Amino acid sequence: MQIFHHVQSIREALGAERKAGKTIGFVPTMGNLHDAHLELVKIAQQHCDVVAVSIFVNPLQFGLNEDWDKYPRTFDADTQRLRGVNCDYLFYPDETEIYPNGMAEQTRVVVPTMTDVLCGASRPGHFEGVTTVVCKLFNIVQPDVAVFGIKDFQQLAVIRRMVEDLCMPVEILAGEIYRESDGLAMSSRNGYITPQERPKVSVLNRALNTAREAIIKGEKDFHALEVAAKEAIQAAGFKVDYFSICNSKTLEPAANDDEEITLLGAMFTNAARLIDNVSLHLGEPNSAE
Repeated sequence: MQIFHHVQSIREALGAERKAGKTIGFVPTMGNLHDAHLELVKIAQQHCDVVAVSIFVNPLQFGLNEDWDKYPRTFDADTQRLRGVNCDYLFYPDETEIYPNGMAEQTRVVVPTMTDVLCGASRPGHFEGVTTVVCKLFNIVQPDVAVFGIKDFQQLAVIRRMVEDLCMPVEILAGEIYRESDGLAMSSRNGYITPQERPKVSVLNRALNTAREAIIKGEKDFHALEVAAKEAIQAAGFKVDYFSICNSKTLEPAANDDEEITLLGAMFTNAARLIDNVSLHLGEPNSAE
């Protein structure tokens, strides 16, 4: 695996691969890699000749009082894990390489409407930071395929809209959610969960699946399902950020005749904010995913 810190050098290396007729796969990350990240790399490898991964803890997507300075940085372990799955390139820039003119003067990429709800409502400016840095990374790497995890469903939907709206020649693929044995979605922030909280945090996934099963059985009162889910999460001792039943493409509140529905939830532990989701395709046999 070749490691690069600078935009020009990674461009030259990948440009040579492209001139040789090879396709480029890309997995952008913030590091602290776990098995779910490695599965994204494997998906990219299935679709492309060479794969590049980036590690950059992007300060532009962290708000005030968020955990940018505490976000785990595990570069040595990350490189070992990437070598273990035969990743070809690692791009590991510092902040001045990505924001040479400073963040205050940085041109921003904004996807309207979809970024004001769900995670965007409680994290103002977060998705502007995500779309800006992903757009920059796409311009640097110029991938044919980029892979993102479904756990961050809103992020995935926003990036797909950005790519569509800006006519970017990048195919966006999604990697399934990888879970612990009790259903907790794998996340770099799971390390913040205390031992006392750990046995109870699966309530978020249970609430999502309970609501999903009710919809499969014909329940149409989505608001009542949302209220019941929030009550279950609160009863387990956690603060609810949101629990919403949405149209999978637009992220607007789901209508009763929508065929593609995603249920999204977020809750706070003492030191972590956890997110999860499940999706449905209605009107088809075996509609549960």
